[in-house]
Amino acid sequence: MTRMPDPAALLERIRRAARQEQFLDVLPAEAARARFRAALDLRPLPAETVPLAASLGRVVAQGVAALADAPPFDRASVDGFALRAADSTGATEAAPRRFRLNAEVLACGVAPAIAVGPGTATAIATGGVVPRGADAVVMIEHTRCEEGPEGPEMLLLRPAAPGQMIGFAGSDIARGEALLRPGTLVTSREIGMLAAAGHAAVPVVRKPRVAVLSTGDELVPPGAPLPPGCIHDSNAAILCAAVAEHGGEPLPLGILRDEEAALEAAVRDALGRADLVVLSGGTSKGAGDVSHRILSRLGPPGILVHGVALKPGKPLCLAVIGTTPVVVLPGFPTSAVFTFQEFVAPVIRALAGLPPREEEAAAATLAVRTPSELGRTEYVMVSLSAGEDGLRAFPLGKGSGSVTAFAQADGFFAIPALDAGAEAGALLRVRLIGTATPPDLTVIGSHDLGLDAVLEALAEDGIRARSLAVGSLGGLAAAKRGECDLAGVHLLDPATGSYNAPFLAPGLRLVPGWRRLQGVVHRRGDARFEGLAVEDAVRRAAADPALLLVNRNAGSGTRILLDGVLGGARPPGYANQPKSHNAVAAAVAQGRADWGVAIATVAQSYALGFLPLAEEQYDFVLPETRADRPAVRAFLAALARPAVRARLQALGFTPAG
Repeated sequence: MTRMPDPAALLERIRRAARQEQFLDVLPAEAARARFRAALDLRPLPAETVPLAASLGRVVAQGVAALADAPPFDRASVDGFALRAADSTGATEAAPRRFRLNAEVLACGVAPAIAVGPGTATAIATGGVVPRGADAVVMIEHTRCEEGPEGPEMLLLRPAAPGQMIGFAGSDIARGEALLRPGTLVTSREIGMLAAAGHAAVPVVRKPRVAVLSTGDELVPPGAPLPPGCIHDSNAAILCAAVAEHGGEPLPLGILRDEEAALEAAVRDALGRADLVVLSGGTSKGAGDVSHRILSRLGPPGILVHGVALKPGKPLCLAVIGTTPVVVLPGFPTSAVFTFQEFVAPVIRALAGLPPREEEAAAATLAVRTPSELGRTEYVMVSLSAGEDGLRAFPLGKGSGSVTAFAQADGFFAIPALDAGAEAGALLRVRLIGTATPPDLTVIGSHDLGLDAVLEALAEDGIRARSLAVGSLGGLAAAKRGECDLAGVHLLDPATGSYNAPFLAPGLRLVPGWRRLQGVVHRRGDARFEGLAVEDAVRRAAADPALLLVNRNAGSGTRILLDGVLGGARPPGYANQPKSHNAVAAAVAQGRADWGVAIATVAQSYALGFLPLAEEQYDFVLPETRADRPAVRAFLAALARPAVRARLQALGFTPAG
């Protein structure tokens, strides 16, 4: 039985939502960063001793001296014979010096038992201990062996110098020598030195413990069923991984509801366990956002910054409770990850003794105009493509709620707070994320599930490809400008009734792809659509004010098709314009709209009713200047592979040819 909410409590929630607490003081990013860092002790944390195997990537906290010589004894550098150099004087191939071989072979790990005397030699392997009396080792290639009257003998064909082919004890590492200094980052090389010098453990800076809490009534753990209006908590997984990437030890403390008492208790507990506390969500100005209210009463110095003139990231809240920094990140994933990298990662790295991130930048030309909101510095995530005269930057066009924007971006650029946007053709300084490099193949235009199948086949061959969904017209424009290798299009020419070919310009070639079925999608069992001819269904739906359409974005082939069917009509919902077939299907399946146009494959995936509207051709536009690129040739070959064609057919498509 559904429990009705208390009317008085509901009324108070409505009042609080209408009030919306304002940000305390929106600061420029640099001012916010400076205020936060001024309140922190950013010296590396105290030392802890860890086993050698656990020290990789850690920072040395105290100077480390060698416990033993390396090598620990005089050892042979080659396979051969240990002897006295003075006995080899004058040796030549014509007149070799003869040595009687001692009765032992010094393999690695064998302690010598016989001293080398005048006119004698001992067989020795690389790494073997040089015996007493010997001061040189000769290579076996410079000797011959014969049987003498007293046993085996070695004939030396060239003289040896004292110390020849011997690695002396301590010549690499001397006992007591300084091996590592404080602040050294431990890599595999340092681990090798420590092991050789006798160390089984090493003192390193303790990893900062970072408590990670997610807040929000709408959050559900990954893998759990999603109730209406809920989302999977991706922030905790992202942030814990980012903490580890920057040298911290994540302490995931789970999901907390927007209930002040429980959240306050959890934050107090986290403050007692961690060096830094990170929350995501609850920092904006809505009625359900309670994190900043809790921080205001946990102790001085308290909240330092609440609101930063950034996009994404305006709701960021920075606080210090006692000596522990507390950061409340925005709840949307891209905002959370971006503000973490900008404000939290430097603190973790400083506490871990790590140097600041090394940032690389690349020059690129902006492909399309990008508007921006005045008053806030906006950071735009971009994907890079190799153009004919340098890199092109394509804004990803995904908002702060996107989970994938930061992962798919090659980098980002800033639009200053006083600029209304960045113009197409502007030369940008793109700050790279990681070691971003352009992919081998770039496909821009209309996205399609069949394209994923082709690109997966290329990935199996080691070819890195990227697809950017900007619509058919956007892809066609990119191909004309030489900004992509291929453009996915499905454009109907009303005058001829044919697809794609009429839109080609000089220098562009059409590559046949596959045929797919577009149609009207609706919820199964809806009598307003079920069993009707598609023309009748569209006519009735367009005339019924109770039915909501979910449209597609301008420039997409589906939008052009639908506009042609509507014949100028603008039914309710026409202005709702998502950018994918999946978004259309989701809106209909969830009851936020009643009908739309999508491909049959997606309709089937969402268990929707489907009225066939048109079989269309999804093709690729290829700039001739890129036709001979190896990745393009590989793509064309993949289209013809039987396995790829079979996969396309399994998805419901009909490959060309």
